[in-house]
Amino acid sequence: MRHDDRVPLEPFPLLPVDDHPSGARAVLTVTGEDRPGVTARLFAALADGDGAPVEVIDVEQVVVHGHLVLGVVVAALPAEGVEPEPEPALVARLRELADRVTAETRMDVAVEGASNGGALPLPGRPHHVIVLGRPVPPDAVAGAARAIADVGGNIDAIRRLSDYPVTSFELTVSGADATSLRSALAAVAAATGADIAVEQVGLARRSKRLIVLDVDSTLVRGEVIDELAARAGRAAEVARITAAAMNGELDFAESLRARVAVLAGLPVEVLDEVREHLVLTPGARTLIRTLQRLGFRCGIVSGGFTQITGPLAESLGLDFSAANTLEVVDGKLTGGLVGEIVDRPGKARALARFAEQYGIPLDQTVAVGDGANDLDMLNAAGLGIAFNAKPFVREQAHTALNQPYLDAVLQVLGFTRDEVLDAE
Repeated sequence: MRHDDRVPLEPFPLLPVDDHPSGARAVLTVTGEDRPGVTARLFAALADGDGAPVEVIDVEQVVVHGHLVLGVVVAALPAEGVEPEPEPALVARLRELADRVTAETRMDVAVEGASNGGALPLPGRPHHVIVLGRPVPPDAVAGAARAIADVGGNIDAIRRLSDYPVTSFELTVSGADATSLRSALAAVAAATGADIAVEQVGLARRSKRLIVLDVDSTLVRGEVIDELAARAGRAAEVARITAAAMNGELDFAESLRARVAVLAGLPVEVLDEVREHLVLTPGARTLIRTLQRLGFRCGIVSGGFTQITGPLAESLGLDFSAANTLEVVDGKLTGGLVGEIVDRPGKARALARFAEQYGIPLDQTVAVGDGANDLDMLNAAGLGIAFNAKPFVREQAHTALNQPYLDAVLQVLGFTRDEVLDAE
């Protein structure tokens, strides 16, 4: 900021904090057009101010489309042998400082006894609330804010994570019980159509190191077995069984055997045809590429077939994969399977096996899936994400995404669009 620039400077007295050794407190809020040197000018004025020295308790700054909001909490530090400066005196001194630093000063004083006084975050473990949409409707933000307040939470900060391919905002919330917060926000998401995820603030969120993706209807569009059944002329029959299994209405292992049985007699070349026509979910490559460059181990665990998932994993440069194996005799499918079935508990076992292989604790893993057979895996991971999932699955997963883009997972993990671009 140049010396002739002027930015409104507003001191607000805060409620006293008994356990802090400092004297009276106030918060200075600087708003205006962002220019180089604003922060330096403010702190130089604080350092050169007359009277007892002040201690900087907290600083927060944000620039929104070129408009600066800078907040500084200060406390009067009494000199040795001198009585602490009372709050009115500190406010008066800051007003004089504002007159020197700014040409146009608007003074606002916080109401005595205001809720939380702006002084400290509310007690309780803070959470990140991520709101995503294409676009994010205003009623989703309004509803989320009301829901947070209704469960006793306070929004301490808001930042934009991305504007493409989805718009997403991260709210830092203190003072709310996790269960109540998730329940209230789930109702808002259902009513507004936005996705709202909740995660605890802490190192665990950004310390994830391994991700496991389901394949059918998650990493790729559609269901491979439905494509194979279509070539066997049994598409409608198999589709009904698949839907019932994904909704949790049928045991997965039983339904898998029933669906595979109708494939008997298909030539093995059909597997190559289906694999060549696979369509990746939009954002899949971006998600995998970004996480790999950030040091993640990435892989797939599927209730599908190794003849499909093996080449797919190789083409994407994945670290690991697990799936079922179709039995082939004399160049044709027999309608049977070979080896252990990767079903609902099998997927969770595979996640644990790969995490152990790479020396990564389960609480540092992420799992993404859409069906009932993914639930054990989703709940075993440190973060389980239901992606465009059936209602039965969404209700039981840690969080849910209903966007058409798989790379929206990055925003749930707390990565901004700029960080994604930097990793490319």
